[in-house]
Amino acid sequence: MRLCSIASGSSGNCVYVGSDATHLLMDVGISGKRTEAGLEELGIKMSEIDAIFITHEHADHINGLGVLARKYGVPIYATKGTIKAIRQAQSLGKIDDSLFQCVQADEKCIVKDVTVYPIRTSHDAAEPVAYRISHDKQKVAVITDLGYYNDYTVECLRDLDVLYLEANHDINMLQVGPYPYYLKQRILGERGHLSNEAAGKLLGRVLHDDMRAVVLGHLSQDNNLPELAYETVRVEVTMSDTPYRGDDFPLYVAKRSEVSQMIEI
Repeated sequence: MRLCSIASGSSGNCVYVGSDATHLLMDVGISGKRTEAGLEELGIKMSEIDAIFITHEHADHINGLGVLARKYGVPIYATKGTIKAIRQAQSLGKIDDSLFQCVQADEKCIVKDVTVYPIRTSHDAAEPVAYRISHDKQKVAVITDLGYYNDYTVECLRDLDVLYLEANHDINMLQVGPYPYYLKQRILGERGHLSNEAAGKLLGRVLHDDMRAVVLGHLSQDNNLPELAYETVRVEVTMSDTPYRGDDFPLYVAKRSEVSQMIEI
């Protein structure tokens, strides 16, 4: 099983997850052209993609969806609320209704030899979810855009081989930065985004001896720095009440507008 970030951040998100037989995209928040080019770097054609799973309807997660849906006729998996919101997004143009496949949180769906399990998240969108993806005994999860986590989140992220986790902002950078007050409150709120500190605390609760890799994603361009996210998460893990330290596992930061390192299990 493989995971690779094609693009990450507030300017667009797209993550590839696949097995030898099945190729999936988690969100397509960049242009169709950039999505195609990113996949080509991985040696995969867009025509080989079996499904696109959408977490929620915000532009940085669906920008390329209309073009790719019309060009390739690839099935689109999302919750009922997200599908309704996508249909209302005029910027995407017309998408064939038959391409939409409805998923529901906590109910698994199967695409060829891969099982996808939607996870409820707290974000200011219609019906947002994250996704846990498994093939045989290999398990990965892609979880971003959540204002907070709870015991349910932790349970859904247990026993993973690879975790792609939001580390959106440094709280201090956000508070002293140029964003208007209402936007700062939205990001910091329970339907906003995970801070570096919160990401580190969540990671501390789901780490285990067999974790192969962690990828930090969806970093804010204005309120974070890759090296700051990396170090903050490592420190939070080291300071946690778990036996793990920040350098006990491979930790990567997804690149904003380039294809990141492919992680293979």
